Amino acid sequence: MILEVAMLNVKADLSVDFEKAFNEAQKIISSMDGYISHQLKKCLEVTDKYILLVNWETLEAHTEGFRGSAEYQDWKKLLHHFYEPFPIVEHYVEV
Repeated sequence: MILEVAMLNVKADLSVDFEKAFNEAQKIISSMDGYISHQLKKCLEVTDKYILLVNWETLEAHTEGFRGSAEYQDWKKLLHHFYEPFPIVEHYVEV
């Protein structure tokens, strides 16, 4: 299993709109092959900051399957305009 981790810095005062858009976008990601689960957490200390954790069966399920899909284009349209700066995405494995 692979854990995708993305720190999401949402543009000031757009958290409510981001959360609404994410509610729709999560339907996209959860329908993808290789998807296991996800969590979106809001930071208590920093306004408009979130962490997205997604469990995938394999790295390729995320990097090739999801990112290479038509559905990813819909995901981008829903969410990418909220971020400043654009998030760095990292992948982790259990040790």
